[in-house]
Amino acid sequence: MFTTALRSNDVLLTPHDLVGAINDLKKDLNAIVLAHYYQEPEIQDVADYLGDSLGLSRQAAGTNAEVIVFAGVHFMAETAKILNPDKLVLLPDLDAGCSLADSCPPDQFAAFKAAHPDHLVISYINCTAEIKAMSDIICTSSNAVHIVNQIPADQPIIFAPDQNLGRYVMAETGRDLVLWEGSCIVHETFSERRLIELKTKHPQAEVIAHPECEATILRHASFIGSTTALLKYTQTSPLDTFIVATESGILHQMEKQAPGKNFIPAPPTGNCACNECPYMRLNTLEKLYVSMRDRKPEITMPEDIRQAALHPIQRMLDMSA
Repeated sequence: MFTTALRSNDVLLTPHDLVGAINDLKKDLNAIVLAHYYQEPEIQDVADYLGDSLGLSRQAAGTNAEVIVFAGVHFMAETAKILNPDKLVLLPDLDAGCSLADSCPPDQFAAFKAAHPDHLVISYINCTAEIKAMSDIICTSSNAVHIVNQIPADQPIIFAPDQNLGRYVMAETGRDLVLWEGSCIVHETFSERRLIELKTKHPQAEVIAHPECEATILRHASFIGSTTALLKYTQTSPLDTFIVATESGILHQMEKQAPGKNFIPAPPTGNCACNECPYMRLNTLEKLYVSMRDRKPEITMPEDIRQAALHPIQRMLDMSA
């Protein structure tokens, strides 16, 4: 990671004071707080923009703010820095990584790519800057099918790093993709057996799922989509009860935007809270405040990596217009 460390020995304000202090710092710094749907509710409520990876990328590309505070995980803040080299990009906790990004080491992926020299590389945005720099096009769960459908049928494609999203894209497009075998620990933890038991208890409930889930979960879903698509679907569906197979942070927005409906998190294996991303939950309102107050930890990276990663991100944005 191309970053500096955050000291953790600061005296923090009370939660009541934190919201006002953060809003004051936004004005003082000309800062924008971007947050993913998987953040804790308190952070979602203080964010200037809340969204999924595609929406967050668009906001990062178009903001006039001088400081971008990214309440998400490391690859998201990296993407903001790639798009905004002259702006200060902060991440409240540098340990907020991503199991999916970690599952694709750059040296191993370079060898994998070299073994398929005629293949176009489409990488899911949930990857490191180094992987983006080795890619031809970036995609998100919102636009992966749309982007692959724009590639000529005779062009072979490597899809990385999420094998579950890759298999979903293959099923939707009919394309034969070469998949890197990475995955998200949250979306692989859902139990099909416990999901079926939950459906039996709630026969009126509709199962909706993120395409990072395994095929055994997706086959029970009546709707599959990105976090934003899932959120919109719950607002427009005539049904009022949903079993939601993705990180449970999205339920906060679902409950806010469809207050008369019921949302049940899909059950993980065992009795753990494994449908909560441990990396996303490292960010807290206190860390967000300290990060803005101290103007660190700052996201930085070598300029050659940044420039190489910028091109495939820009291609994604252009192809998603």
